[in-house]
Amino acid sequence: MIYKVTLNGKIYEVEVEKGEAIIQAEYEAALPQATPAPIATLVAAPAQAPTAAPVVTGGGEEVKSPFPGNVNAVKVTPGQAVKEGDVLVVIEAMKMENDITAPKAGKIGQVLVQKGSTVESGATLVTII
Repeated sequence: MIYKVTLNGKIYEVEVEKGEAIIQAEYEAALPQATPAPIATLVAAPAQAPTAAPVVTGGGEEVKSPFPGNVNAVKVTPGQAVKEGDVLVVIEAMKMENDITAPKAGKIGQVLVQKGSTVESGATLVTII
């Protein structure tokens, strides 16, 4: 069996077979931040810098996680139009992928999670305005 273990801000994928544990992968835990920190220096600048997506603060309907799990995919971006039933986020819980869908049509205000992050039950994933 493969387990994901978070320890001191790092996620370890550990495979356990017949009492022997082997680390499969190690990566930084991706936790959502309220305000992104500015980047001081860039290693390599792209030919054309992408424009930042609009971020709407406050208001809107919050789409919350119904259970704890790991975010496997984020299918939307801020400012994107969605219809009722569109998949917003995919969360893995109990070795099953679960689609979190839009409860109503609207526009994405904020995306508060990213791929690889861990969410608790009731955590806000995105807002729809």
